[in-house]
Amino acid sequence: MIGRREFITLLGGAGAWPLAAHAQQPERVRQIGVFMRLSESDPVTKGYLTALSGGLAPLGWSENRNLQFEKRLTGGDDAATNAAAADLVRLNPDVILAHGTETSRIMQQHTRTIPLVFTTVTDPVGSGLVASLARPGGNITGFTNFEFSMAGKWLELLQDVAPTVRNVTVLFNPDNAGMPGQLNATARAAPALGLQLTEARVRNRSEIERAIDGLRAEPNAGLLVLPEFLTTGHRDVITGLAARHRLPAVYSHRYFIESGGLLYYGADTDDQYRRAATYIDRILRGEKTSDLPIQQPIKFELLVNLKAAKALGLDVPPSLLARADEVIE
Repeated sequence: MIGRREFITLLGGAGAWPLAAHAQQPERVRQIGVFMRLSESDPVTKGYLTALSGGLAPLGWSENRNLQFEKRLTGGDDAATNAAAADLVRLNPDVILAHGTETSRIMQQHTRTIPLVFTTVTDPVGSGLVASLARPGGNITGFTNFEFSMAGKWLELLQDVAPTVRNVTVLFNPDNAGMPGQLNATARAAPALGLQLTEARVRNRSEIERAIDGLRAEPNAGLLVLPEFLTTGHRDVITGLAARHRLPAVYSHRYFIESGGLLYYGADTDDQYRRAATYIDRILRGEKTSDLPIQQPIKFELLVNLKAAKALGLDVPPSLLARADEVIE
C-alpha cells in the first residue's frame, strides 16, 4: 500500500508533468522571406546574407533553431522575379526582406499585408514605395543607400584622382524608379566642378558594352556608375572595359573595386543588412511596420585601387589616400 505522504508526493509530481512537457516544447520557428534580383552564387549575395544572419544572431534569432529563411534569388530575370514574388507571398512568411528599389516595388505589387523590410533603396519616396521617410505607412519600411550629397562627392573624387576629366558619362538603368533622384542630384553638382554630364541608359550587357566602348575616343572622359542590380551584376564587364579604354571611373558599390575598379564611395551595404536585422526583430516581436521610419545611411566607405590608378597613369593625391577607408595596392 502507498502511505499518505508517498501519495501526496506522487500526486504533486504528476501535476508537474504537463508543465515540464510544456517547457520542453520547441520554440516556434519564424519564417523570413529573402527576395533579391541577384544570383545565389554571386559573392555580393553571400556577403549580404552573412551580414543579415550576423545582425540577427545577437538578437536571439538563428537559422535551424527559431528562424527559417525562404530565399528567392532570381538573377535579374523579370519573369522569374515576378514568379518568385508570387511564390514567396503564397508561403505567407512572417517578414519579407527585399533588396533594391525595383525588387521592392515588385514585391509591393504582390502583397500589401505581409511586413516588408527593404535595403539599398535609393529614393523610397520618389519611387513611390512610401508616403514619407518618417511615416512610411502600409506594410513597408527599410533602409536607403543614398543621400543626395553623395552625388557631388562622386564627381569630386573622380576629379581629385583624374584632374583632366571634363566629360562624365553616367551609366544607369532607366527602368529603375530610384534613378531620377540620383541623376538630378548629380546634374546639380556638376556645373560647380566644371563638368559636363552625359547620360548612358543601359538595360542589358550589350548596351553596357556599347556605351563604354563609345567613350574610347572621347577626350577627357570619365565614368560614373550608379548603383543598380544590372550594373552590379555586370561589374566585371564594366571595370574591364574601363581599364581597356583607360577610362577613370567612380563606382557606388565596393564590389566594383574588388573587380578591379578605380574608386568607390558609398553607403556600407553590408551594414544596411545588419541594421535591417533590427527591424526584422522588432516586427517579429510585435511592432507594426508602419511605425518604423525609413532610415538613411549612416556608414560610408571610400576605397581606392592604387593598382588600377597606376594602370591608368594616374597619381592619387596623398590627401585622398589619407581619407580612404581601404587602399588596394
